[in-house]
Amino acid sequence: MMKKITGREWSGTVLMALLLAVLSFASLFVGVTGITLDVLLSGQDEMALKIFLLARIPRLLAILCTGTGMSIAGLIMQQLCMNRFVSPTTGATISSAQLGILLSLVFLPGMGIWGRTLSAFLTAVAGTWIFVWFIRRIPFQNAVLVPLVGIMFGNIIGGITGFLSYRFEMTQQMSSFLIGSFAPVIRGNYELVWLAAPLVILAFIYADHFNIAGMGEDFASNLGVSYCLILFAGLTISAMITAAVVSVVGSISYVGLLVPNMVTLFRGDRLRGCLTDTALFGSLFVLSADLIARTVIMPYELPIELIIGIGGSILFIGLLLYRLKYGRKAIRFTRKETISCD
Repeated sequence: MMKKITGREWSGTVLMALLLAVLSFASLFVGVTGITLDVLLSGQDEMALKIFLLARIPRLLAILCTGTGMSIAGLIMQQLCMNRFVSPTTGATISSAQLGILLSLVFLPGMGIWGRTLSAFLTAVAGTWIFVWFIRRIPFQNAVLVPLVGIMFGNIIGGITGFLSYRFEMTQQMSSFLIGSFAPVIRGNYELVWLAAPLVILAFIYADHFNIAGMGEDFASNLGVSYCLILFAGLTISAMITAAVVSVVGSISYVGLLVPNMVTLFRGDRLRGCLTDTALFGSLFVLSADLIARTVIMPYELPIELIIGIGGSILFIGLLLYRLKYGRKAIRFTRKETISCD
C-alpha cells in the first residue's frame, strides 16, 4: 500500500521550486556586462540582447541540467550499490570520463564534441563497472571502505590521465575538463548537456526497479526483477549523464554525493519519493554555487569546482560523521502531542 504524501511533505518541494525559480531569474542578470530587464524590454541595446540569448540563457540551462543530472546519477549509484558514499566522484566515473576525453583528443582529434562524449561515455561505463566488480568482491562491505576503494581506483585512473596528458602535451587542453566551470558555455557548444533530461526521465520511469535492485540480488530475483539488467541500466544512465556533463563543463565533484544524502536525510530511502526533491535541490545547489563564483571577486570569476569543493568538503565531513553515528536513519520533524487528563 502506497504512503499518502501529506501537505507538510510537499511544502519543502514547493519551497525549493520557488527558490529555484527566483534564483534562476536573478542569475540571468548577474555578470560583467550590466543587463537589466528594462534594457531587454526596450530592445534598444542589441549587444545586451545578444549576450542574454547567446550566453546567459544557455548558461542557466546548462546549470540546471548539470545539477539535476549529476544529483540523479549519484542517487541511482547509491541505491544500486547500497552505499550512501558512492557517487560519480567516489565511484571513479568522473575520472574514467576524463580519461576517455583525453584518449579522444590524442587518437581522434577530428571527432569534435560528439567524439569526446562517446569516448567519455565508454570509459565511464567501463570504469564504473570495474569499480562495481571490485566492491562486489569485498567480503565485508563497510560504509567507508567501499568509497575508499572507489577513491583509490579513481586516483589510479587520474594518474594515468595525468601521465598521458604530459606525454602527449595535452595538459593545457585537458585543464578545462579537470576543473568544472560554466564560463565557456555559450549557445552552440553546450547543447549536449541536454542529454541529461531524457536520462532523468528514464530514472523516474524505472525508479521502482532501481529501488528493488537496491535491496539485493536475492530480493530482486524473488520479485521477478532481473537484477543484472537493472544494475546495468542504472549504472549506464549514471555514466551517460556524467560523460555529457564532463564533456561540456568539466569535472564537478560532490554534487552526486552530497545532494542525494542531504535529501534522503529528510525524505528517507524510498527512491521515487526522493527523485523530485533531489533534482530540485541539485539544481539549487549548483546554481547557488555558480552565483557565488560569479560575484565573489567580480568582474573576475572563480571556477565553480572551487566553490563546490570548499563547501562540499565541509558538508561531506558532517555527513560522514552523521552516517557513522546514526547509519541511514532519516531526520523527522514531528509535532509533540499533548495528552490531557480531564
